[in-house]
Amino acid sequence: MKTNRIGKTDVTVTEVSFGCASIGNLYHAVSDAQAQDVIAAAWQEGIRYFDTAPHYGRGLSEQRLGNFLRHKLRDSYTLSTKVGRVLSPGHTMSEADGFIDPLPNDVRYDYSGDGIEASLETSLERLGTTMIDIAFVHDLGRYTHGARNDTHMEAFLDSGYERLVQLKEKGRIRAFGLGVNENEVCLEVMQHGPLDVILLAGRLTLLDRSAEEQLTQKSREAETSLVLGGVFNSGILATGAVEGATYDYAPASSEILAQVSGLQTTSEWLGLPLATSALLFAKHYDLTASVLIGTAKASTLQRNLSALKTSLPGAFATAFNL
Repeated sequence: MKTNRIGKTDVTVTEVSFGCASIGNLYHAVSDAQAQDVIAAAWQEGIRYFDTAPHYGRGLSEQRLGNFLRHKLRDSYTLSTKVGRVLSPGHTMSEADGFIDPLPNDVRYDYSGDGIEASLETSLERLGTTMIDIAFVHDLGRYTHGARNDTHMEAFLDSGYERLVQLKEKGRIRAFGLGVNENEVCLEVMQHGPLDVILLAGRLTLLDRSAEEQLTQKSREAETSLVLGGVFNSGILATGAVEGATYDYAPASSEILAQVSGLQTTSEWLGLPLATSALLFAKHYDLTASVLIGTAKASTLQRNLSALKTSLPGAFATAFNL
Protein backbone atom coordinates (compact mmCIF):
# COMPACT_ATOMS: atom_id res chain seq x y z
CA MET A 1 0.00 0.00 0.00
CA LYS A 2 1.22 3.50 -0.83
CA THR A 3 2.66 5.51 2.04
CA ASN A 4 2.78 9.27 2.64
CA ARG A 5 5.01 11.39 4.85
CA ILE A 6 3.61 13.29 7.82
CA GLY A 7 4.42 16.99 7.57
CA LYS A 8 8.14 17.71 7.73
CA THR A 9 8.85 14.62 9.85
CA ASP A 10 10.24 11.23 8.85
CA VAL A 11 7.01 9.50 9.95
CA THR A 12 5.19 7.70 7.14
CA VAL A 13 1.65 6.35 7.11
CA THR A 14 -0.21 4.07 4.74
CA GLU A 15 -2.72 5.93 2.60
CA VAL A 16 -5.48 4.00 4.38
CA SER A 17 -5.42 3.65 8.16
CA PHE A 18 -7.42 1.62 10.66
CA GLY A 19 -9.34 3.52 13.33
CA CYS A 20 -9.79 1.54 16.50
CA ALA A 21 -12.86 3.08 18.15
CA SER A 22 -15.04 0.12 17.18
CA ILE A 23 -12.73 -2.42 18.82
CA GLY A 24 -13.20 -0.39 22.01
CA ASN A 25 -16.87 -1.50 21.89
CA LEU A 26 -18.30 1.69 20.39
CA TYR A 27 -22.11 1.27 20.53
CA HIS A 28 -21.77 -2.53 20.35
CA ALA A 29 -19.70 -5.01 22.34
CA VAL A 30 -17.33 -7.22 20.38
CA SER A 31 -15.28 -10.09 21.73
CA ASP A 32 -11.51 -10.08 22.03
CA ALA A 33 -11.42 -12.65 19.23
CA GLN A 34 -13.54 -10.46 16.92
CA ALA A 35 -11.30 -7.49 17.63
CA GLN A 36 -8.17 -9.48 16.83
CA ASP A 37 -9.77 -10.80 13.63
CA VAL A 38 -10.58 -7.37 12.22
CA ILE A 39 -7.13 -5.98 13.07
CA ALA A 40 -5.59 -9.03 11.40
CA ALA A 41 -7.76 -8.40 8.33
CA ALA A 42 -6.51 -4.81 8.17
CA TRP A 43 -2.92 -6.03 8.42
CA GLN A 44 -3.51 -8.64 5.74
CA GLU A 45 -4.82 -5.93 3.41
CA GLY A 46 -1.62 -3.92 3.83
CA ILE A 47 -2.71 -1.33 6.40
CA ARG A 48 0.23 -0.40 8.59
CA TYR A 49 -1.08 2.71 10.31
CA PHE A 50 -3.33 2.23 13.34
CA ASP A 51 -5.03 4.97 15.36
CA THR A 52 -6.47 4.55 18.84
CA ALA A 53 -7.17 6.56 22.01
CA PRO A 54 -7.65 6.13 25.77
CA HIS A 55 -11.22 7.36 25.23
CA TYR A 56 -12.13 4.26 23.23
CA GLY A 57 -13.52 1.91 25.85
CA ARG A 58 -11.55 3.58 28.67
CA GLY A 59 -8.37 1.93 27.41
CA LEU A 60 -9.92 -1.22 25.93
CA SER A 61 -9.09 -0.31 22.34
CA GLU A 62 -5.46 0.41 23.20
CA GLN A 63 -5.20 -2.84 25.12
CA ARG A 64 -6.63 -4.91 22.27
CA LEU A 65 -4.51 -3.18 19.65
CA GLY A 66 -1.42 -3.62 21.81
CA ASN A 67 -2.11 -7.33 22.13
CA PHE A 68 -2.04 -7.65 18.35
CA LEU A 69 0.95 -5.41 17.68
CA ARG A 70 3.12 -7.10 20.32
CA HIS A 71 3.69 -9.84 17.75
CA LYS A 72 4.92 -7.40 15.08
CA LEU A 73 8.26 -5.67 14.65
CA ARG A 74 8.00 -2.14 16.01
CA ASP A 75 9.35 -0.54 12.85
CA SER A 76 6.85 -2.39 10.65
CA TYR A 77 3.86 -0.17 11.57
CA THR A 78 2.93 3.39 12.50
CA LEU A 79 0.92 3.99 15.66
CA SER A 80 -1.01 7.00 16.90
CA THR A 81 -2.91 7.53 20.10
CA LYS A 82 -4.31 10.55 21.84
CA VAL A 83 -3.71 12.70 24.89
CA GLY A 84 -5.96 15.00 26.89
CA ARG A 85 -7.88 12.36 28.84
CA VAL A 86 -6.08 10.75 31.77
CA LEU A 87 -7.29 7.32 32.91
CA SER A 88 -6.92 5.94 36.41
CA PRO A 89 -8.24 2.78 38.13
CA GLY A 90 -11.95 3.16 38.80
CA HIS A 91 -15.19 1.27 39.00
CA THR A 92 -16.87 -1.21 36.67
CA MET A 93 -19.41 0.24 34.23
CA SER A 94 -21.76 -1.26 31.66
CA GLU A 95 -21.47 1.79 29.39
CA ALA A 96 -19.52 5.03 29.21
CA ASP A 97 -19.72 7.69 26.49
CA GLY A 98 -21.20 5.22 24.00
CA PHE A 99 -18.68 2.46 24.72
CA ILE A 100 -20.12 -0.81 26.02
CA ASP A 101 -18.40 -2.71 28.85
CA PRO A 102 -15.38 -0.39 29.02
CA LEU A 103 -12.39 -1.13 31.21
CA PRO A 104 -12.91 -0.11 34.85
CA ASN A 105 -11.10 3.22 34.59
CA ASP A 106 -12.09 6.71 35.65
CA VAL A 107 -11.28 9.59 33.32
CA ARG A 108 -10.44 13.27 33.67
CA TYR A 109 -9.54 15.90 31.11
CA ASP A 110 -6.06 17.38 31.49
CA TYR A 111 -4.36 19.25 28.64
CA SER A 112 -1.47 20.53 30.74
CA GLY A 113 2.05 19.28 30.17
CA ASP A 114 1.89 16.95 33.17
CA GLY A 115 -1.53 15.68 32.11
CA ILE A 116 -0.39 15.00 28.57
CA GLU A 117 2.66 13.09 29.75
CA ALA A 118 0.61 11.09 32.27
CA SER A 119 -1.88 10.18 29.53
CA LEU A 120 0.93 9.15 27.20
CA GLU A 121 2.68 6.96 29.77
CA THR A 122 -0.40 4.88 30.57
CA SER A 123 -1.15 4.53 26.85
CA LEU A 124 2.36 3.21 26.28
CA GLU A 125 1.74 0.56 28.93
CA ARG A 126 -1.54 -0.60 27.40
CA LEU A 127 -0.07 -0.61 23.90
CA GLY A 128 3.08 -2.46 24.97
CA THR A 129 5.51 -0.03 23.36
CA THR A 130 8.03 2.59 24.41
CA MET A 131 7.28 5.11 21.68
CA ILE A 132 4.26 6.57 19.88
CA ASP A 133 4.71 7.71 16.30
CA ILE A 134 1.97 10.36 16.44
CA ALA A 135 0.36 11.88 19.53
CA PHE A 136 -2.94 13.66 18.85
CA VAL A 137 -4.39 16.12 21.36
CA HIS A 138 -7.91 14.72 21.58
CA ASP A 139 -11.10 16.80 21.46
CA LEU A 140 -9.59 20.12 22.47
CA GLY A 141 -12.04 22.82 21.43
CA ARG A 142 -15.54 24.15 21.95
CA TYR A 143 -17.18 21.37 19.94
CA THR A 144 -16.52 19.04 22.90
CA HIS A 145 -16.06 21.35 25.88
CA GLY A 146 -18.21 24.42 25.23
CA ALA A 147 -17.41 27.26 27.63
CA ARG A 148 -15.08 25.02 29.63
CA ASN A 149 -12.70 24.99 26.68
CA ASP A 150 -11.13 28.29 27.75
CA THR A 151 -9.62 26.55 30.78
CA HIS A 152 -8.43 23.58 28.74
CA MET A 153 -6.93 25.80 26.03
CA GLU A 154 -5.10 27.86 28.62
CA ALA A 155 -3.59 24.69 30.13
CA PHE A 156 -2.56 23.42 26.72
CA LEU A 157 -0.97 26.63 25.50
CA ASP A 158 0.71 27.30 28.88
CA SER A 159 2.47 23.92 29.13
CA GLY A 160 0.88 21.19 27.03
CA TYR A 161 2.15 22.28 23.65
CA GLU A 162 5.70 22.73 24.88
CA ARG A 163 5.63 19.33 26.59
CA LEU A 164 4.76 17.72 23.25
CA VAL A 165 7.74 19.50 21.69
CA GLN A 166 9.94 18.12 24.45
CA LEU A 167 8.54 14.59 24.13
CA LYS A 168 9.27 14.75 20.41
CA GLU A 169 12.83 15.90 21.05
CA LYS A 170 13.31 12.99 23.48
CA GLY A 171 11.96 10.46 20.98
CA ARG A 172 8.94 9.46 23.05
CA ILE A 173 6.79 10.65 20.17
CA ARG A 174 7.83 11.32 16.58
CA ALA A 175 5.11 13.76 15.56
CA PHE A 176 2.14 15.52 17.13
CA GLY A 177 -1.04 17.32 16.23
CA LEU A 178 -4.73 17.59 17.01
CA GLY A 179 -7.45 14.95 16.77
CA VAL A 180 -10.67 16.97 16.56
CA ASN A 181 -14.08 17.47 14.93
CA GLU A 182 -13.80 21.21 14.33
CA ASN A 183 -11.74 23.66 12.29
CA GLU A 184 -11.60 26.60 14.67
CA VAL A 185 -9.42 25.01 17.34
CA CYS A 186 -6.89 23.96 14.69
CA LEU A 187 -6.53 27.53 13.48
CA GLU A 188 -6.21 28.79 17.05
CA VAL A 189 -3.45 26.35 17.97
CA MET A 190 -1.60 26.92 14.69
CA GLN A 191 -1.28 30.58 15.64
CA HIS A 192 0.61 29.42 18.74
CA GLY A 193 2.94 26.94 17.05
CA PRO A 194 3.26 24.46 14.17
CA LEU A 195 1.51 21.10 13.99
CA ASP A 196 2.84 18.11 12.09
CA VAL A 197 -0.60 16.67 11.39
CA ILE A 198 -4.29 17.08 12.11
CA LEU A 199 -6.71 14.19 12.39
CA LEU A 200 -9.81 16.00 11.19
CA ALA A 201 -13.13 14.19 11.52
CA GLY A 202 -16.10 15.20 9.39
CA ARG A 203 -15.01 18.69 8.33
CA LEU A 204 -13.41 17.83 4.99
CA THR A 205 -15.77 15.44 3.27
CA LEU A 206 -17.84 15.23 0.12
CA LEU A 207 -20.65 16.86 2.11
CA ASP A 208 -18.98 19.11 4.69
CA ARG A 209 -16.11 21.10 3.21
CA SER A 210 -15.95 23.76 5.91
CA ALA A 211 -12.21 23.14 6.35
CA GLU A 212 -11.72 24.79 2.97
CA GLU A 213 -12.79 28.17 4.36
CA GLN A 214 -9.41 28.66 6.07
CA LEU A 215 -7.83 25.47 7.40
CA THR A 216 -6.76 23.79 4.18
CA GLN A 217 -4.84 26.84 2.97
CA LYS A 218 -3.23 27.30 6.38
CA SER A 219 -2.23 23.62 6.36
CA ARG A 220 -0.63 23.91 2.92
CA GLU A 221 1.35 26.95 4.02
CA ALA A 222 2.52 25.23 7.22
CA GLU A 223 3.11 21.83 5.56
CA THR A 224 0.71 20.25 8.03
CA SER A 225 -0.63 16.88 6.86
CA LEU A 226 -4.23 15.78 7.28
CA VAL A 227 -5.55 12.40 8.33
CA LEU A 228 -9.21 12.40 7.34
CA GLY A 229 -11.74 10.65 9.54
CA GLY A 230 -15.51 10.64 9.62
CA VAL A 231 -15.63 10.57 5.83
CA PHE A 232 -19.27 9.41 5.87
CA ASN A 233 -20.30 12.25 8.25
CA SER A 234 -21.54 9.71 10.82
CA GLY A 235 -23.49 7.71 8.27
CA ILE A 236 -25.39 9.76 5.71
CA LEU A 237 -22.74 9.47 2.99
CA ALA A 238 -22.89 5.71 3.38
CA THR A 239 -26.66 5.32 3.52
CA GLY A 240 -27.66 8.17 1.24
CA ALA A 241 -30.57 10.54 1.83
CA VAL A 242 -32.87 7.98 3.40
CA GLU A 243 -35.28 8.31 6.31
CA GLY A 244 -33.40 8.17 9.59
CA ALA A 245 -30.05 9.09 8.04
CA THR A 246 -27.64 10.71 10.50
CA TYR A 247 -25.37 13.69 9.98
CA ASP A 248 -22.90 14.69 12.67
CA TYR A 249 -24.41 12.04 15.01
CA ALA A 250 -27.93 13.49 14.82
CA PRO A 251 -30.90 13.09 12.47
CA ALA A 252 -30.15 14.89 9.21
CA SER A 253 -32.04 18.10 8.49
CA SER A 254 -34.07 18.57 5.32
CA GLU A 255 -31.33 20.86 3.99
CA ILE A 256 -28.65 18.20 4.51
CA LEU A 257 -30.87 15.52 2.97
CA ALA A 258 -31.31 17.70 -0.12
CA GLN A 259 -27.54 18.24 -0.41
CA VAL A 260 -26.87 14.53 -0.11
CA SER A 261 -29.53 13.76 -2.69
CA GLY A 262 -27.70 16.03 -5.12
CA LEU A 263 -24.37 14.38 -4.37
CA GLN A 264 -25.93 10.98 -4.88
CA THR A 265 -27.27 12.01 -8.29
CA THR A 266 -23.81 13.20 -9.34
CA SER A 267 -22.20 10.05 -8.01
CA GLU A 268 -24.61 7.83 -9.90
CA TRP A 269 -23.93 9.85 -13.07
CA LEU A 270 -20.25 8.97 -12.59
CA GLY A 271 -21.21 5.31 -12.17
CA LEU A 272 -20.27 5.16 -8.51
CA PRO A 273 -22.11 4.42 -5.26
CA LEU A 274 -22.25 7.49 -3.01
CA ALA A 275 -20.13 5.79 -0.33
CA THR A 276 -17.40 5.08 -2.88
CA SER A 277 -17.38 8.71 -3.98
CA ALA A 278 -17.05 9.80 -0.34
CA LEU A 279 -14.05 7.53 0.16
CA LEU A 280 -12.39 8.54 -3.11
CA PHE A 281 -12.86 12.24 -2.36
CA ALA A 282 -10.99 11.81 0.93
CA LYS A 283 -8.26 9.65 -0.61
CA HIS A 284 -7.49 11.99 -3.50
CA TYR A 285 -7.64 15.31 -1.65
CA ASP A 286 -4.18 16.84 -2.02
CA LEU A 287 -3.55 17.31 1.71
CA THR A 288 -4.58 13.79 2.70
CA ALA A 289 -1.84 11.66 4.21
CA SER A 290 -4.25 8.87 5.17
CA VAL A 291 -7.96 8.04 5.10
CA LEU A 292 -9.08 6.65 8.45
CA ILE A 293 -11.65 3.86 8.32
CA GLY A 294 -12.88 1.94 11.34
CA THR A 295 -15.15 -1.01 11.92
CA ALA A 296 -15.42 -4.13 14.03
CA LYS A 297 -16.35 -6.25 11.00
CA ALA A 298 -13.76 -7.60 8.58
CA SER A 299 -16.40 -7.73 5.82
CA THR A 300 -17.13 -3.99 6.16
CA LEU A 301 -13.43 -3.21 6.21
CA GLN A 302 -12.85 -5.17 3.02
CA ARG A 303 -15.84 -3.53 1.32
CA ASN A 304 -14.46 -0.06 2.06
CA LEU A 305 -10.97 -1.05 0.96
CA SER A 306 -12.38 -2.38 -2.29
CA ALA A 307 -14.15 0.95 -2.84
CA LEU A 308 -10.92 2.84 -2.20
CA LYS A 309 -9.21 0.84 -4.94
CA THR A 310 -11.76 2.04 -7.51
CA SER A 311 -10.21 3.95 -10.40
CA LEU A 312 -11.11 7.62 -10.33
CA PRO A 313 -13.50 8.45 -13.19
CA GLY A 314 -12.12 11.13 -15.49
CA ALA A 315 -14.93 13.55 -14.66
CA PHE A 316 -14.71 13.02 -10.88
CA ALA A 317 -12.52 16.02 -10.06
CA THR A 318 -14.67 18.39 -12.09
CA ALA A 319 -17.97 16.95 -10.87
CA PHE A 320 -17.00 17.32 -7.21
CA ASN A 321 -14.65 20.30 -7.53
CA LEU A 322 -11.73 18.30 -6.19
